[in-house]
Amino acid sequence: MINKTGAYYFHPAGWPFIAIFIGVSFFMSFVGGWALFASLILTVWCFYFFRNPDRVTPARSGLVISPADGRVIAIQDVVPEADFGLGEAPRTRVSIFLNVFDVHVNRSPVDGTIVSRRYRPGKFVNASLDKASVDNERMVLTLKLAEGQPHAGENVAVAQIAGLVARRIVCDVQEGQQLKAGERFGIIRFGSRTDIYLPVGVAPLVSIGQRAICGETVIADFASSEAARIGEARK
Repeated sequence: MINKTGAYYFHPAGWPFIAIFIGVSFFMSFVGGWALFASLILTVWCFYFFRNPDRVTPARSGLVISPADGRVIAIQDVVPEADFGLGEAPRTRVSIFLNVFDVHVNRSPVDGTIVSRRYRPGKFVNASLDKASVDNERMVLTLKLAEGQPHAGENVAVAQIAGLVARRIVCDVQEGQQLKAGERFGIIRFGSRTDIYLPVGVAPLVSIGQRAICGETVIADFASSEAARIGEARK
């Protein structure tokens, strides 16, 4: 089952889980009742969780695109940890929380080359908490921005962060590999958080509470002089 971009409709990391749920449903068919109903619901949810849809990514140079589906839960100026390779100056970090119903495939936020790929084991606290960015298990990709755009040659980092339920980070790319904005690079299983660290002086164009669509929502624009946005919930 392959979609029009050549990617699978379901991420390959999900097939072992899908097979397990199908097997459980098969055995529950001999039991029947609520046990069968529950197993079928979980099997359908498992297919749904590992879906891998196409996205239409804005292609203009200088745009920073959301690396994850989910809700923007924090926008903070922080000093990145040393292993990110981003220097000691404070940067704006945009944090996106993925619940168990969001698409969990991650995509590159920018056009660039992976200069660092660092995995760090850690805790599994609730990914919606600020301390998850520091304490939880994570995989960090640092990308050197491609030529021909503002901030070319500078680094941007994106972090896949495990959560309370998510216990497995899958990163399908390696150091030295070139990525285009919106290109798939991995998946986090079962509820998680994705952080992106913008270049110094770049303001985000999203607000806390806003829903982001992976590969489509513009997080920032290197060519924009607009100040950081403030959003409010409206009925």
